[in-house]
Amino acid sequence: MLIGLISDTHDNLPLIEKAVNFLNQKEVELVLHAGDFIAPFSLKPLGKLRCPWWGVFGNNDGEKEGLRKNSEGRIQAAPLEISKEGRKIVLMHEFQDREGDILVFGHTHHPEIRREKGKLLVNPGEVCGYLSGRPTLAVVDISNLRAEIIALS
Repeated sequence: MLIGLISDTHDNLPLIEKAVNFLNQKEVELVLHAGDFIAPFSLKPLGKLRCPWWGVFGNNDGEKEGLRKNSEGRIQAAPLEISKEGRKIVLMHEFQDREGDILVFGHTHHPEIRREKGKLLVNPGEVCGYLSGRPTLAVVDISNLRAEIIALS
């Protein structure tokens, strides 16, 4: 099962749309957003995903009620635990060491894949590209715990 990971979209609609198009072409079966959506209007492109998606609030998400309502409850407080194919995935914005097979986080805007204590840790970087100038996302194959960072530009 392929899962798409995004984070720190920060209202950048053109790059959110580019990420959605890429993830649809890749035929991921689930998308997880590690926070910092910012405004509710930025959720509209996510409606074009051809798979379910879930997210957690980030430290810059101020209008939480609007985000919760417009996401139909798909955005929740972190950590969010999801089980897929016998794997426990923990989604958060700021990294915290948790029990799970895959820990997904954002916040730093820097893409990272590492293994620690038998866990796969993935920060997909920033879709917005504002801090690094390099918009990225990640794709994880949960069957073999392999992850890849994808540059969107």
